[in-house]
This record gives sequence, structure tokens and C-alpha cells, in this order.
Amino acid sequence: MSDVSTNEYADPNVTPPLKQAIPLGIQHVLAMFASNVTPAIIIAGAAGFAFVSDEKIYMVQMAMLFAGVATLLQTVGLGPIGARLPIMQGTSFAFVSIMFAVAATQGMDVLMGAIIIGGVVHFLLGTVISKLRFLFPPLVTGLVILSIGLYLIPVGIKYAAGGAAEFQMEAESFGSWAHWFPALTVILVALGVKFFTKGTLSAAGILIGLIAGYVVAYFTGLVSFDAVGKAAVLAAPEFMPFGFKFDWGATIAIVLVVIISAIETVGDTNATTQGGAGRQATNKEITGATYADGLGSLIAGLFGGLPNTSFSQNAGIVAMTGIMSRHVVTIAAIILIISGFLPKIGAVIASMPLPVLGGGVIVMFGMVAAAGLNMLTEVKMNRRNMVIIAVSLAIGIGINLVPTAVQYVPGVGKTLLTSGLLPTAMIAIVLNLVLPHED
Repeated sequence: MSDVSTNEYADPNVTPPLKQAIPLGIQHVLAMFASNVTPAIIIAGAAGFAFVSDEKIYMVQMAMLFAGVATLLQTVGLGPIGARLPIMQGTSFAFVSIMFAVAATQGMDVLMGAIIIGGVVHFLLGTVISKLRFLFPPLVTGLVILSIGLYLIPVGIKYAAGGAAEFQMEAESFGSWAHWFPALTVILVALGVKFFTKGTLSAAGILIGLIAGYVVAYFTGLVSFDAVGKAAVLAAPEFMPFGFKFDWGATIAIVLVVIISAIETVGDTNATTQGGAGRQATNKEITGATYADGLGSLIAGLFGGLPNTSFSQNAGIVAMTGIMSRHVVTIAAIILIISGFLPKIGAVIASMPLPVLGGGVIVMFGMVAAAGLNMLTEVKMNRRNMVIIAVSLAIGIGINLVPTAVQYVPGVGKTLLTSGLLPTAMIAIVLNLVLPHED
């Protein structure tokens, strides 16, 4: 696919022949599929839904459906909404640590209320996004992304060993070879495919690893397809299936991550235009991309879905292939939307054993942390910046590791302080604003 002329397809309005456009669209889906559905599975577990429950299957469906809807908002657009660029949308990992804490301690109705309001705020950010970028230089953004990865990596280890719930961790089988074998299969196959193949196969490395782990788990008796047989053939989304409840703490936490997510979208939009056409994104494209982010998250929240954001790995595909066509990504969006109406697909994904998912998320969450480290390489490591990194991470991650240190903080405040992300982000932003710069 890389033999397609980059000059010919640098215009987002030009479409390659269907024999190239359809495989390219499938490639975009394969590159983001595992990362898109994983947050839904994790949050379903945090909310206490049964291993293969109707609620969990529904959340996986909504992850596919509204990733497709949000992508169409980006590629096709609606008035000022959408960048009209090949930007693939998907469920955002940036929100997982906060959503996990809220779902586990306050319930899905509070989480959905925060997501819906966060989507509105995200949409409104489109008008002022350029004025807020000063709050998030690479020092702050890199720290935030690094803390997300560091917070989530233990979740991956627990899943690989047999589960994250207390009763699972106390089970005799926790940490057994029966759990680690499929998890390690996922990791080894994903790395092998990623680095020893090219093109579509390489882009789908983690997905292929998950499939390999799934097969191993099936032959070792960890997989049951009972829920797949019971799942409906077709199903439509439900309006507010988990209810709506407003909570100040949860809403503020989600809104703060919304700002970070919006800044990430600015970076992905620039990465898409730079990789596909060798230019910076225009203000109109950045504004439209942010509008689409917000509206996509708002619509998803109304139907029990999770927040959406632009996916960096798909910007990498644009750079790799040199094909900037937005219509290629529109094909990918249609594939996701169709999948979102098919509960049997959601049931197959929901029946994935936790050790298999654990192997995948160890790689994915590790890559999130590595992405944060990569951003920090742009930062000059003088005394001031090292102090900001040290204090932000020490307090943010430290409280997360020792949650009883804030056991007397009331209500949701304790939940937010132990999230890992929020204290790290807030401390980094404040210190970056108030500490004098060194010559």
C-alpha cells in the first residue's frame, strides 16, 4: 500500500480506487480495534457487571458503534463540526483511570452524568482550544500521559494473573500458569507480528495477539461461548440505559481530563496533516476536530457509551501509507457502525478471558507510559523541570499506591486523589505556572 503516490493522495477529498480504499479502511479498523473496546471491558468490570453480562456486551457494542459515529463526524462533518480529515476516533484511554474510580465507587449513573456534561464542555472547547494550549506544554502533557500508563499497568498485571476483583485475587488459581500462559501468548505474538511483519499485519499486531491468546485460552478451557449463542442477531442502542446522576467531584474530574484530551486531539490533527500532506493543520481543522470530539462523546454518553477521542496510531497509518483520503477512514467508520449493531460480535469480545485481555493491556498501557516518556524527551531536564516531574509523580502515584494516606478525605475527593492522574496533572500545571524558569 505504501507504493501509492503520496502527492496524488495528499488531498483529503481524493479517494483511491475501492480495491485500495477498502483494505486501507480495514487496516484503520484493525489498528484501533483492540484499544477501542478495551476501556469498555475494564469499566464494565469496575462497575461490577458479571463476566459476560448483557450490560458488558452492550458497552462493547457502544464502543464500536459510537467510535464509528464520532469518526463520521470527523471525516464527513456537519457544518463547522469535523476536521474533514482522515482522523479515526475511538474510546479514550485518557479517561480510564478516572472512569474506573467513579464506576467502582459511585456507579454508572454518576459516570454517565459526568461523561455527558464532559462532552458538552469538550464541544465548547472548540472555540477556545488554541488559547488553552499554554497550560499543557510537553512537560505537563508528557507527565499526564505517563501517569495514565503507570496507573493502569497494575490493572493489566492483575488481569493477566486472573482478575482484578478482590475475590479473584484471593482465589487459589490467581497467578497460576493457566492464566499467565495465554497472557504471555498475547504479548509474544503481538510483538512478533508488530516487528517482523509489515503493512496491515503489523498495524494489527495487538489484535492478532489477542486472537492467538483467545485460541490458547479456548483449548485450555477458559472460554465459554454460551453468551454468544444467547445474544441477539441485531440490537439498537438504548437511550440512557444506566441513568443520569450529577456529581460535582466526578464531573470536575472528567472535565479536567477533557481538556487534556482536547489538547491531544490538536496534536493528532497536526500529526495527520503533517504525515499525509507535509503541512500544519489549519485553525479551522483543529476547531472542527475538537467539536467532533465533544459531540461524539456527548452522543455516546447519552446511549451508555464512553468518551471518544482521536487515535494516534491511525495518524501513524496516514504517515506510513501517505494516503490522506478522509473517505478511506469513512469506510472504517461504516465497518465499526455495522459491528455496533451486532450483539454477537460484542458477546465474542466480552467473553474474552481476563488473562487474554491482561496480556493485551499490558502492552497497550505500557505503550501509553512510553508515549508519555517520549514527550518528556522534548523537555530540557534542568533543575526546575526535574522538580516538577519529581513532585507531581511522587505525590500522584504515591497516593495511588497508598490510598489509606488520604482515608480521612471525604466523599469523592478521596476517589479523585487516589486516581493517580488528577493529582499529577493538577500539581504539574500549577508548578509549571508558578515556578520561575531557569536561564
